[in-house]
Amino acid sequence: MAAAPVAAGSGAGRGRRSAATVAAWGGWGGRPRPGNILLQLRQGQLTGRGLVRAVQFTETFLTERDKQSKWSGIPQLLLKLHTTSHLHSDFVECQNILKEISPLLSMEAMAFVTEERKLTQETTYPNTYIFDLFGGVDLLVEILMRPTISIRGQKLKISDEMSKDCLSILYNTCVCTEGVTKRLAEKNDFVIFLFTLMTSKKTFLQTATLIEDILGVKKEMIRLDEVPNLSSLVSNFDQQQLANFCRILAVTISEMDTGNDDKHTLLAKNAQQKKSLSLGPSAAEINQAALLSIPGFVERLCKLATRKVSESTGTASFLQELEEWYTWLDNALVLDALMRVANEESEHNQASIVFPPPGASEENGLPHTSARTQLPQSMKIMHEIMYKLEVLYVLCVLLMGRQRNQVHRMIAEFKLIPGLNNLFDKLIWRKHSASALVLHGHNQNCDCSPDITLKIQFLRLLQSFSDHHENKYLLLNNQELNELSAISLKANIPEVEAVLNTDRSLVCDGKRGLLTRLLQVMKKEPAESSFRFWQARAVESFLRGTTSYADQMFLLKRGLLEHILYCIVDSECKSRDVLQSYFDLLGELMKFNVDAFKRFNKYINTDAKFQVFLKQINSSLVDSNMLVRCVTLSLDRFENQVDMKVAEVLSECRLLAYISQVPTQMSFLFRLINIIHVQTLTQKCVSGDPALLRTVLRRNQCPIVQTGPKEGGLASALRSQADLQENVSCLNTSLVILMLARRKERLPLYLRLLQRMEHSKKYPGFLLNNFHNLLRFWQQHYLHKDKDSTCLENSSCISFSYWKETVSILLNPDRQSPSALVSYIEEPYMDIDRDFTEE
Repeated sequence: MAAAPVAAGSGAGRGRRSAATVAAWGGWGGRPRPGNILLQLRQGQLTGRGLVRAVQFTETFLTERDKQSKWSGIPQLLLKLHTTSHLHSDFVECQNILKEISPLLSMEAMAFVTEERKLTQETTYPNTYIFDLFGGVDLLVEILMRPTISIRGQKLKISDEMSKDCLSILYNTCVCTEGVTKRLAEKNDFVIFLFTLMTSKKTFLQTATLIEDILGVKKEMIRLDEVPNLSSLVSNFDQQQLANFCRILAVTISEMDTGNDDKHTLLAKNAQQKKSLSLGPSAAEINQAALLSIPGFVERLCKLATRKVSESTGTASFLQELEEWYTWLDNALVLDALMRVANEESEHNQASIVFPPPGASEENGLPHTSARTQLPQSMKIMHEIMYKLEVLYVLCVLLMGRQRNQVHRMIAEFKLIPGLNNLFDKLIWRKHSASALVLHGHNQNCDCSPDITLKIQFLRLLQSFSDHHENKYLLLNNQELNELSAISLKANIPEVEAVLNTDRSLVCDGKRGLLTRLLQVMKKEPAESSFRFWQARAVESFLRGTTSYADQMFLLKRGLLEHILYCIVDSECKSRDVLQSYFDLLGELMKFNVDAFKRFNKYINTDAKFQVFLKQINSSLVDSNMLVRCVTLSLDRFENQVDMKVAEVLSECRLLAYISQVPTQMSFLFRLINIIHVQTLTQKCVSGDPALLRTVLRRNQCPIVQTGPKEGGLASALRSQADLQENVSCLNTSLVILMLARRKERLPLYLRLLQRMEHSKKYPGFLLNNFHNLLRFWQQHYLHKDKDSTCLENSSCISFSYWKETVSILLNPDRQSPSALVSYIEEPYMDIDRDFTEE
């Protein structure tokens, strides 16, 4: 009988039983108590004392117990694995044992990946559970890290095949057994070590997959500058490896979610920013800087993002082409087996790559290779979609980081935008196949597919690229840039400096630029489309910043205003987030533009249409307040102009006439102040929550439970998680109304009317006290943030000094001042000294 190996520090010798083993047996000569062994092992793992590994038992005991409990011989195999994996072993026998263990776990992992997800929470996976319980995970970590140990000045080595087996077993255990991934994530030295295993192509896939899962649950983000030879590692990746590596980068460069329900409020963000200033750059910012310091990194990403489908055929792309096989997504063992099939075919010089049909299998739980089908073109397309999705995500995050201007220069230089323009019709916005596969765990109405996710990520990238940056004109081609110049010339206004400074060699080529292509698909989008919100946000981003008449006319000439009004009025859109995006875009499109108001009046040509439009505005001021602000600002400018065209618009436009009435303005003002308070202020996020995108891609998990057509899915989940219902703009809109009243020396009148409205609603002091708190917060938030103040100034054409002066006047503590809020709050209701951060 083989004796049990000695557990470290146990004091047990050959042929002797440790105290723990005796206890497990219930005393010398006793029988094992049912369930006691597993309970003690789990308790030992939690406390670090007592039973923790198979090595603490004799082989005889494990064999006898296995007959009763049906552990598939896993504890005995772990016992042998420990014996054959000592420092001076040649690891040959060790690898043979791993080959025995591997199929026992891979079958369970395959079941987990391929079955419907609705019952997975209640399902147990005994083999992986027993493997982990008897110390298998810790043993494999030790084996993998043996090369980090030096003996007499020499580094130990284990084969790539053995490393691959260890990684695959670890991954399958993580997939099936709860808590394993989190335990591995706590081993920081092991996580960093895993990066070194990506230097070998043989172990790259398994390593990258395991790292991605570990980083997804790691509480503290790793720092890439701690990875040995990071620059060399990344520079030596081929394009396929680099695309897969982006899956890992997506986790390391995105700011971690703190898990707080109020994390999106401006109050929480301001507190976090103050804390960050004292702590220095975050780990995500450090990681972004580390990547940007790698020579050629951004250039290679741009090449990957713009590579054509025809360039990606052949065996080298086989693994990623399999991504369309959603049921096998992320299963390293299956992908290995399929790669061997591909290589076998290549050796036989066959013209086409082949793959086994789903469900086919052979011994060891690997796919059977007898039934083969030609690799379809759709697989090659899906390969590029999955590649580009990862790459565009990383570029989008970098565009929003501290080095934004540096990244902008790089992606402009490497012609990312023209490249995406050339891919627009054939890959990015290609028509869906009627027989498109549905992800496991999703119904046929769900929008969580790689095709749809790519479109959303593409639109998010355009939004980040255009937002308040002069490089936005790269979205046009040379002919369209000339059109902007002609518009300015005809209107007798100076050309926008950014247009004049645009490098014509870097703009889009072809008959249409990327912005024009986007407008074309936007106008054809079905009413229920998931993309309407993101399309409107991307186009609005092009208009943000200092208002440009030429930019507006460029879009007006393409029928954008009529399309928006059709969606708001004729289709009577019900989606709040889509409505908000349309109202924001409409505001930017019409602001200060007489021609836009003429077009609006021509379309809204009946009282019935106008009433529908007003109903949509008044149904939620949080959604429509930006349009109210833009119309209010435009009205003020038009009233101060002496021009026949402007006078005609003022006399005919229903919307301008409606906004010009003091009761209308007071109604808006009262409601805007009443629907917000300091603790719930939020601000629109450019790109939403990146974690949701990763969740869908990595595990095919729908972020919202589907209960009917179009009620959930990735698009709606991303919108709801992105602070899309911005409300800090309500505060700024209310300030715009009061600033314009101040210009006309009517500020006291407006404050007195607010006081009367308070009393009529039976809430004296409530509104003005709330507004006082909001304005105090406004000072704290804006007076220390240059970008925010610049945005306010550019969008309103009101100097920021006037914004600050108006707020100071309103907050004047002198109760004798006719323009101070305190003058209109009666003493019994005064509550302005309370800390506005209190609940």
